[in-house]
Amino acid sequence: MKLWDKGTGADRMIGEFTAGKDRETDLHLAVWDVVGSIAHIRMLNRINMISDDELSALETELKHIYRKIKDGNFTIAEGVEDVHSQIEFMLTGKLGEAGKKVHTARSRNDQVLVDIKLFARDKLKQVVLAVTSLFDTLISLSDKHREILMPGYTHMQIAMPSSFGLWFGAYAESLAEDMFLLKAAYKMANQNPLGSAAGFGSGFPVDRSLTTELLGFENMHINVINAQMNRGKMEKVIAFALGSVGATLSRLAMDICMYSGQNFRFFILPDEYTTGSSIMPHKKNPDVFELIRARGNKLQALAFEISMVTTNLPSGYHRDFQQIKESFVPSFDMLLEMLKISKTVIEKIKISNDIVENELYQDLFSVEEVNKLVLDGVAFRDAYRQVAEKIADGTYVAKREIDHVHEGSIGNLRNDKIIKKMNEELEGFEFEKAEKAIMKLLE
Repeated sequence: MKLWDKGTGADRMIGEFTAGKDRETDLHLAVWDVVGSIAHIRMLNRINMISDDELSALETELKHIYRKIKDGNFTIAEGVEDVHSQIEFMLTGKLGEAGKKVHTARSRNDQVLVDIKLFARDKLKQVVLAVTSLFDTLISLSDKHREILMPGYTHMQIAMPSSFGLWFGAYAESLAEDMFLLKAAYKMANQNPLGSAAGFGSGFPVDRSLTTELLGFENMHINVINAQMNRGKMEKVIAFALGSVGATLSRLAMDICMYSGQNFRFFILPDEYTTGSSIMPHKKNPDVFELIRARGNKLQALAFEISMVTTNLPSGYHRDFQQIKESFVPSFDMLLEMLKISKTVIEKIKISNDIVENELYQDLFSVEEVNKLVLDGVAFRDAYRQVAEKIADGTYVAKREIDHVHEGSIGNLRNDKIIKKMNEELEGFEFEKAEKAIMKLLE
């Protein structure tokens, strides 16, 4: 069953190949196909393309389908190539002629694009909330452990004193900066393509401003060709934002994997969040963070994958875009799971309170000794040489005294400013406007 079937039939192998994984992937878009269709038929009624009775019957049936989807009772039948076809066939089977009118002034091109945008907008909201939740945990732990020193490393070598407060706060601020990109991604998703049809508009007097309002979009893609060119571009922008969060989580995971090892012991993972070995009874493997590290890197590759699919495509729709959905749609749930697990484990992580007392870390304080000499009037290069000579001949003894007072340092974290940075970004999202619009459509 094909919406485009002209009665000539199609080779089954070709049909299966061109359908790809749409039947599975489109189940994630089903609720949004219904929501977009309700907005579309209300617009058709406004421009007198369907009657009040037809609108009422179509809305009733679409909301019935919506409830089936939400209850997990919706499937795409064998031989039906996508969710758009399935819903239209259901409407036609139930309502006859009225069901056939639902696709008036619409193409599957703008239909799938509005589905993906509504889906992405909703998922981005979930990502933003999950990032904010992890951010709050990291800030709390930063404040809690602000006084406890830990070794800092560069080149994988002992460098200078750091603190657990500084470390937790660093990843909190990194998430706040990831929010810059998430906001840009949300704005890209929050534009209405409906009414652009196959990318050239239509001869019907469609009211695109009305569907923009009904769906709670911030704006519309005004030029109909540009609306279709946004396919692939939007996904790439969003993938870059998801990948940025993935990069933060991947690096955080790498730190925990390394610093929870026996050679460091900065962090102690709860037994219930580690795995064991089939032959080594002492093992407590940080598998959860190893998987977060790998998946974070996988997310970073998504934007590149989308770029490779879309590079050098001319304007207009191309079936190449189908391939993007298969990787793009599941990426949100992967990141949401990573964020949830990261927060759960990090909340229970234990830290070592006296690491820097170990003689191994006495050179950690050499820069503090140089700085004290400089403050006493010794030129920096002379002070550096004096301390270096003591280290070389074994006479250097660390005093383990820290006096960092500038903003963003061990002694002056300024987490309040990091919180302000995050809050300023969160104010730019219009979640409530979108939610109210969708709820009103489904009343």
